[in-house]
Amino acid sequence: MKSLLLFLLLASPIWPIGENPTPGYPFLMVNKQTNQLAYVDDGAVQNVYPVATGKTNDLTPEGLHTITVKAKDPYYRKLDIPGGDPKNPLGSRWIGFDAKDTDGRIYGVHGTNNPASIGKYISNGCIRMHNKDVEYLFDRIPVGTKIAVVSSKKTFPQLAKEYGAIK
Repeated sequence: MKSLLLFLLLASPIWPIGENPTPGYPFLMVNKQTNQLAYVDDGAVQNVYPVATGKTNDLTPEGLHTITVKAKDPYYRKLDIPGGDPKNPLGSRWIGFDAKDTDGRIYGVHGTNNPASIGKYISNGCIRMHNKDVEYLFDRIPVGTKIAVVSSKKTFPQLAKEYGAIK
């Protein structure tokens, strides 16, 4: 009985098989040199968006991370600002990832109430996007998706190949 249960668990389509990114699965890449985010899906770079990153190079952690939490109209606990409030700097969506062994509530890709900040080195470590752009991604990126944060002169297709997100 235990063998059958173990087999069913491992063979289940909901069990994560293999490493993400894999060609055909969603994958995000952020290049801090260009302040751009690429959305990769179906084996190709689908869209590239302008973003804002850390005031200093070390504030937005580089590496391969995992999306661990998502929230609509996120609450900004630092200043006790409820979600949906125009004063909320997190905008309309939060896509949190596990950089520096955190739980997805410290570092994230999020919207902003300050669209003029996009394209700048201005955040405390998060990746800011226009609200319409992060809303588009939010609906397409499941928890468990990988996000690579780099500082590179390479193109997004080159980086996606290196990370195994496209062939």
